[in-house]
Amino acid sequence: MSSRKVLWTAAAGVTAGAVLVRRRARTRSSAAAAERWLSVTVNCGPGDIHPEKLPSPLQEYGDRIDTNIRPAPGDRGTELSVRLKEPQPGVAHSLPARLAGQDPRQDLRRALREAKALLETGEVMRPDTPPTTHDTPGGKLVGLLSRRAGGEGVL
Repeated sequence: MSSRKVLWTAAAGVTAGAVLVRRRARTRSSAAAAERWLSVTVNCGPGDIHPEKLPSPLQEYGDRIDTNIRPAPGDRGTELSVRLKEPQPGVAHSLPARLAGQDPRQDLRRALREAKALLETGEVMRPDTPPTTHDTPGGKLVGLLSRRAGGEGVL
């Protein structure tokens, strides 16, 4: 066997190994993401939030979520963390499910952000509806992206 064939065979083996390692890591990371706590820092003291008296967006989840309340690092308020108790199927956390708005964590993220707003200000601010008097293609795009950002927390 020539040295060139040996090098190509070795390169193909290393590439195949790298692909396999990456796929396994991706599978583990999606499972870990499903069990990850979702957290926000609330501008109030840890004694001001009681697990039995959470704001209404989180109360709607009842016993389906775990809640963790602790002082935020650096005395910057309170860290409020939640996660779903029951593990969701892996397909529920896939990219297509997230893009379609069918990831169950998206609703929990939204509820957590609304709870933070209620604890800090007493209300959840919403954009004006309708934002303009003329429905334009650009306005439709911004509306679509704003609705999409509500579940993920980013645009």
